[in-house]
Amino acid sequence: MTTTDAQPLAGLRVVEGSAFVAAPSGGMTLASLGADVIRFDQLGGGLDYRRWPLLPDGTSIYWASLNRGKRSFVADLRSPEIRELLTALVCAPGPDRGIFLTNFPPTGWMDPARLRERREDLIAVVVTGNHDGTTALDYTVNCAVGYPAATGPVDDDRPVNHVLPAWDLLCGQQAALAVLAADRRRLREGVGSTVTIALADVALAAVASLGHVAEAQLLGTERARYGNDLYGAFGRDFPTADGRRVMVVAITPKQWSSLLEATGTTEAIDGVAAAGGWDFRDEGQRFAARDEIGGVLAPWFAARDLDTVRAALEPHGVCWGPYQTFLELVAEDPRCSPANPLFASVEQPGLGEVLSAATPMAFADLPRLHPVAPLLGQHTEQILAEDLGLGAGEIASLVDRGLVAMV
Repeated sequence: MTTTDAQPLAGLRVVEGSAFVAAPSGGMTLASLGADVIRFDQLGGGLDYRRWPLLPDGTSIYWASLNRGKRSFVADLRSPEIRELLTALVCAPGPDRGIFLTNFPPTGWMDPARLRERREDLIAVVVTGNHDGTTALDYTVNCAVGYPAATGPVDDDRPVNHVLPAWDLLCGQQAALAVLAADRRRLREGVGSTVTIALADVALAAVASLGHVAEAQLLGTERARYGNDLYGAFGRDFPTADGRRVMVVAITPKQWSSLLEATGTTEAIDGVAAAGGWDFRDEGQRFAARDEIGGVLAPWFAARDLDTVRAALEPHGVCWGPYQTFLELVAEDPRCSPANPLFASVEQPGLGEVLSAATPMAFADLPRLHPVAPLLGQHTEQILAEDLGLGAGEIASLVDRGLVAMV
């Protein structure tokens, strides 16, 4: 595990029982800031150990990417003896211990109430599907909160799912925040907390915070589809002469004037405003006239290749970006390279040399961590010996009986 004593969360230990995205991404966020995150898995790997994308040999790029910076403990989770060891690990004494993060069903030995019998000030953060404890996944939540109905081409009324598991990722950040909030409360008041975060509630809170719930209640209207156009302001995509495509956004007055200056279309756009009685100082009116504005700008982009567009827009500070595939992102964008302090090239066991992303939080006086993911079970022996205090004979007995696996 790559940590330094200088990191903000150095010394904090979190035990994670998890699968898929939400809880693992929360633990990874804590680990990226220096927390000691111990992930436990069933012998042979858990539910997400072989998730796509895979290398030809079956190694999961997905699993390695979501578990960077953690320690890995592997054992027979069905064994009462192992469950007792995990209970001891979760409820270990000390001000930086006694923190449990999970999206497994909080029953049996993982029931926070049961764990609290061993440590009264336990912090347990439990990720669920719905607020009533029933199952939900990002894909079943997203389809229900309105966005697929407002996404996609304007001439196609079929719902469009996005491929980004946005609610899972946002839920993971909420879980990491819950750990820190509960730890802060314990420091101040000396009490533990059980915090439940429902994936569906994460999505619903976001939909409400962005005004969609109030819009439906107060206006009684459905948000229409606008394709790639930005709702409520001017923003749209344009094809370039070399078959690429760019997104241009002008929300602020400065962004709007920069776009017109860079493309040399100020006079033509003034003519559009005069002809239609528009006031383009108002972003709402720029949205209403987006087709007319786009008609003026489109020939400018169509006559230039991507490099020429970039050279013209960037000196003016235009807010824009190229559409890129994942391959193009890695091959062409300096933001996705060691030129950006977010990234470093590391040797990831099982994968080889890959770009590792640190936390996007850049502390001015602290270095960023660029950790690798563990091999499955890599730290089992260390955790048994150092964190649980088992002797060599006890560890050998667990191995001989097939209750733990070592790397």
